[in-house]
Amino acid sequence: MRAVIVQEYGSKPVVAEVPTPQPEPRQVLIRLQAAGMQTLDYLLATGAWRPAPATFPMVLGADAAGVVERAGEGTTRFAPGEPVFGQLFLPPIGSHGTYAEYVAVPQDAPLAQVPNGLDPVVAAALPTAGMAGLSLIEQLGPVNDKTVLIVGAGGGVGSFATQFAVTAGAKVIAVVRASEAGRLKEYGAVETVDHTAVPVADAVRQAHRDGIDALVDVASDADGFSALAGLVRRGGTAITTQSYVFDAKELATDGVTGINFALQASSPLLERVADAVVAGRIVAPPITRITLEEAPGHWPAKGKTVITL
Repeated sequence: MRAVIVQEYGSKPVVAEVPTPQPEPRQVLIRLQAAGMQTLDYLLATGAWRPAPATFPMVLGADAAGVVERAGEGTTRFAPGEPVFGQLFLPPIGSHGTYAEYVAVPQDAPLAQVPNGLDPVVAAALPTAGMAGLSLIEQLGPVNDKTVLIVGAGGGVGSFATQFAVTAGAKVIAVVRASEAGRLKEYGAVETVDHTAVPVADAVRQAHRDGIDALVDVASDADGFSALAGLVRRGGTAITTQSYVFDAKELATDGVTGINFALQASSPLLERVADAVVAGRIVAPPITRITLEEAPGHWPAKGKTVITL
């Protein structure tokens, strides 16, 4: 089968022929129709992140949608012909990559059936970003009538987080470039701040002198997060997706709950995201479609990029 691989951390991604995986007992072989690209994939390919255990050649990708081709012995959860989607970031990293024509994974992986009416390309754009967006907002607790600042609102995770916050009743301030402001307003954000034009902390402080209730930051480094967390009033919450960028004790001293976010992927969470899309409560961000051959030179930017197979 064809797949996008790297031979080692930091090597150039290429499309290559690799053996088609075969389903072991209690596994399913999925013929992939679409694979969602993630910043995580870029970090793996460049070697900026080197998790273990990993296997090489490493097939990149974790998010995908496809059809069950074959079920291994003892498999009861899915049957051949079923459309499925999920996040397949499973150890050893590289052995279940989704930038490929096929993947074999355990039946208890974070997989779910694609609901009727959901395009597989859209389904492939949902897993990591959609689950993260929903989980981030739910970790804030009740947000009805609360002011929530979302930094990085124009990307995949931020787009979902903004919409889930709005549907939960929050007043969202979205930090995005001016060119993306209209889309975030359509999602329901009540304000936008262009981080390329003004210092975000200063702009928000001027507009909200009493502070904000919560911060969801999917983009800032440690200094940036610390400055923005200072906007959160006592009793509020500041959460970051960048691993361990803040001092929890310092935030606690200021009366703010700090959270280093880690996604706990699951099938029920996947189903909830898909149900929200099918019901029209939220929409997937703009999707750029590319081919497998284009994937090695293309990394996700705004919205979502999906490889079609």
